[in-house]
Amino acid sequence: MNGFLTALKSELFIALRTFASKLILLAPALIIVLQNLLLWITETGQAARDNLLGNPSFDEVVSSNAYGYFVDSMSTGLTMLGLLIVAQPAYSFSFERDTGLVRHLLIRRVSRPALMLAKLVHLHLLALLSFVILLLTAYFFSGLFWEFGPIVEDGFELISEEEILFEINTGLRLALAPFPAAIAFGLLISVWAQSATQAVTTALGITLAIDIFKSMLGDYANFLYARFQPSLIDDSYLQDVSRIVRGYSDVLVDENVLQMNLWVPIPALIVFIAVTLAVIQRKKI
Repeated sequence: MNGFLTALKSELFIALRTFASKLILLAPALIIVLQNLLLWITETGQAARDNLLGNPSFDEVVSSNAYGYFVDSMSTGLTMLGLLIVAQPAYSFSFERDTGLVRHLLIRRVSRPALMLAKLVHLHLLALLSFVILLLTAYFFSGLFWEFGPIVEDGFELISEEEILFEINTGLRLALAPFPAAIAFGLLISVWAQSATQAVTTALGITLAIDIFKSMLGDYANFLYARFQPSLIDDSYLQDVSRIVRGYSDVLVDENVLQMNLWVPIPALIVFIAVTLAVIQRKKI
């Protein structure tokens, strides 16, 4: 495709020199550092008071396990990352179109489809790198304040470390499945919108609206890619994992929903990319 590598090099060059890229890379990790620090200060004080009054409860026993805090950290970080990777694609193309940068690239014989695909590749790489930084930060700070290990009460192992790691791996895999569709959705809004401000507000507005109203859709919400993404009103499997790794046995897992979590984002991604490529061919730049 004409000019794909040229467009991708341009995207990477800009990414290394813009604040938005640094925000996506570092903001989710910084948020969970602050979250863990505040939780540790609060719970250390609470534990000291409870020890003065008597024996700790079951909740206090499992609260010292770092895996629960690690999952909570990843849920918080992925929620923020999910909003950022919708806003940044929405802003990216529309801002470059407003400033004339897109016209410059097209003059350099970069085709419109190549430009959009280069943006998709760049945004996926940016989201992946941010996830890796988030994962390492969450693991380090969870282990710094609490201790990793199996859930044990009165000498009885409620859930082994292998089972915990399996559930965390499943939860993270399912939580990441909708992210490519979210990136493609933001880029689609960017192509359709008339300005950068309109693109960002529309993309975030629709994303937050889906988050608010998804509970009213019942089972139909399972056909929305955003239903499975960690969010402010979280209904993702990662939220269930947070309880599972703490030893709670009242979590009901629907295998059909987990399968839809994996497969629903794929057609959404394909549709968003196809519509984006169709619109950009006819869009006046």
